[in-house]
Amino acid sequence: MSVTFERVELSAFDGASEWLGVAPLGRPELRGRAVLVDFWTLTCINWLRAQPYVRAWSQAYRDDGLVVVGVHTPEFSFERDSDLIRQAVAAREIDYPVAVDNDYAVWQAFDNHYWPALYFVDAEGVVRDQHFGEGRYERSEQVIQRLLGVERELVSTFVEGRGVEAEADWQHLRSPETYLGYARGENFASPGRIAYDEHRAYELPEDLRLNQWALAGDWTVGRENVLLDRAGGTVACRFHARDAHLVLSSGGSAPIPFRVLVDGHAPGPSHGVDVDENGDGVLREGRLYQLVREQAAVRERTLEITFGEPGAEVYAFTFG
Repeated sequence: MSVTFERVELSAFDGASEWLGVAPLGRPELRGRAVLVDFWTLTCINWLRAQPYVRAWSQAYRDDGLVVVGVHTPEFSFERDSDLIRQAVAAREIDYPVAVDNDYAVWQAFDNHYWPALYFVDAEGVVRDQHFGEGRYERSEQVIQRLLGVERELVSTFVEGRGVEAEADWQHLRSPETYLGYARGENFASPGRIAYDEHRAYELPEDLRLNQWALAGDWTVGRENVLLDRAGGTVACRFHARDAHLVLSSGGSAPIPFRVLVDGHAPGPSHGVDVDENGDGVLREGRLYQLVREQAAVRERTLEITFGEPGAEVYAFTFG
C-alpha cells in the first residue's frame, strides 16, 4: 500500500447532508486534531467485520486527542434513509460523529472508491496513511499512535468480533460477493432469459453449480435488486463458506416472513443470527441479514430463502 501525503481541506465535510449525534464538524472543530475518517455503508460485510477495531480505537485514544469521523456513503438507494443509518449506529454501538453523505460529496472530496476505507489525517490536515478493506489492524493502530505521539500496548490485539462482526473463515471461503440486480449481476442460472425491469415467472434449475444463483416464482429484476411480485418466491444460491448473508429490504412495506433451507432442510444449529433453528425469520428494516453460520465442517451447500409475502427486495449475497 502506498502512503499519500496530500492535504485534505477540513471543509471536505461541508458536503455532508446531515450529521448524526453532533453539530456539523468542519475546520474550527477539527483544526489541530488527529482525525481518523472511516467511510462505510450499513450493509457492507467488510465494514461490519472491521467496525469492532474502529470502535475500539475511538474509545482507546479519544482522551489522547483522536477524533474518529464516520462517513456513511450509501451503496444501495435504500441506504439513504437516515432512520436506517441511525439504527445501524445504535446496533454497532458507534459513539463517534457520523456524517451522512447521501450526495457523495465527502466521498468525492477524498477521491474515495471503497467501503470500508480509512484515512489517517494529522493535525496539519495531511493524509499520512490510508487503508481499504479489512485487515492490517495492528499497523493501522500504530499509525494512530504516531499521529498522537503516544506509544503503548495495542488494543487491536484484544478485539474479537461477534455475530456478523466476526472475522471471516478465510481458509474455507470460496464464494464471492454476488449481486442480484442486472447492473452487476453474474452467474444467474434460472432457465430462460432475464426480463429487465419487467415482471416474469422464474424456475429453479435442476442443479446449481458453485456460486450460481437462481429465482423461483414471480419477480422483477431491476438494476440493483430483484423484487418479489407474488408471495412464495424463492432465491437460491450454491456457496462454499462458513457464513451466508443476504442484503434485504422490504421497501417500507409491512414485515415479511421468510424461511431458509440449507440443502433442503432447516439449518438447525447452523442458523444465522437472523433466523431460528427452523430457518424462520422476518424481514423488517433494510440491512444485511445473516442466514447461515455453519457449525460443522464447511462444505459446498445450497441455500434457499422463500418469502411469505410480496415486496421483498433482494440485493446481494455476501459470505464469510
